[in-house]
Amino acid sequence: MQNVKGTYDYFGLEQAIRKNVQATLEEVFELYDFDGMDTSVLNELDLLTSKYAGGDEILKEMYQLTDQGKRSLGLRYDLTIPFAKVIALNPGIELPFKRYEIGKVFRDGPVKRGRLREFIQCDVDVVGVVGPEAEAELMQLATEAFKRLEIPIVLRWNNRRFLGEVLESIGISPKKKLTVMLTLDKINKIGREDIIKELESKGLNTSSISEILELIAIENPTFEQISSKCGIQKYPGALEVVALQELIVKLGLERICKFDPFLSRGLSFYTGTVYEIFDATNSYKSSLGGGGRYDSIIGQLVGKKDVRYPTVGLSFGMESIIEMMSNRNTPIKPPSVVVIPIGDTIAEALRVSAELRNSGVRVRIDNSKRKLKKSLASVSSKAIPYVIFIGENEASAGNLRLKDMNEMTETVVNVTEAIDFLKI
Repeated sequence: MQNVKGTYDYFGLEQAIRKNVQATLEEVFELYDFDGMDTSVLNELDLLTSKYAGGDEILKEMYQLTDQGKRSLGLRYDLTIPFAKVIALNPGIELPFKRYEIGKVFRDGPVKRGRLREFIQCDVDVVGVVGPEAEAELMQLATEAFKRLEIPIVLRWNNRRFLGEVLESIGISPKKKLTVMLTLDKINKIGREDIIKELESKGLNTSSISEILELIAIENPTFEQISSKCGIQKYPGALEVVALQELIVKLGLERICKFDPFLSRGLSFYTGTVYEIFDATNSYKSSLGGGGRYDSIIGQLVGKKDVRYPTVGLSFGMESIIEMMSNRNTPIKPPSVVVIPIGDTIAEALRVSAELRNSGVRVRIDNSKRKLKKSLASVSSKAIPYVIFIGENEASAGNLRLKDMNEMTETVVNVTEAIDFLKI
């Protein structure tokens, strides 16, 4: 018996770390007034494979199945398309609408560090905000979230419309823009020679390739350098970059949020701003999150191609974040007290434990019937501060023996007194 490749079971310390990360992120999301959402794992195959969805690479990795009614279905491979479906199916939702979702997605792809076949995704999305304030707020949110997780980050950002304008200015046809963007997105991953080979394989002429190489040869290129060189300072995409850049400076985020004119991200549905988050210390190479603006998907899903639902999203790389935090000393939170029944007092132990729990005290019942010495040694090894003994004499008198494991003292108390003491 073994797990399916690329899937894992989590418990003990591993699960404690995972829950801690999720709880930290949820707290930040709710501070920013995002509502929780839970979308369906099973979806119609037509939805997941529509040309407005994930792109060829993701579709190759999608788990497909047929139910007993012979319907073609698929497991969700991300949280974006199911979210767009919710908005499309509920036209009465008041906009702007802000949601977050943490849930499992499934991809039948290669397994490697930080990439599994069954994994958690964590998304935040805003629908109904046209201006750059939506992107800026998500940048603020990401900065706060990683600050609480104690992970220094750099958030690289660009604008797909602006990058398209750059490529058109050097003669790249509209049909080839997307595929060239995907090559440029690999600048930090593959060398100059591989970039040239890819561009040649896509049918670009020598002149266009030379101009692209001239652009990517600029060290630490700025928006001003690229837009001026291409003569596109007043183009729509360029103006979107300027508007967001001004907000970033006013919010004091420029140290973390760095403009990258060749970032495009792989998914084809992005229509404007895109961003990707990395470990600022460079000790962890994989992305810690990413996202962008996708204004066209929802309208297309509802059959209204001319209607735009302005939408911006951010996805946190949960598995990568959890892996980064796995070497930290994150203790499992112990119970406040262990209740040990002595003799035939299990019913009384259960009753007392229920009263303690109803008052918010975390309780563990030791019904192992081990020798008392071994039970106390186990409690001590787990740094649990208190033990309650309930013997037959205590049960008949309505009392408990409360032991302080640090002071090694015992006190006879009733349930009310124990609750008052343990809640301090």
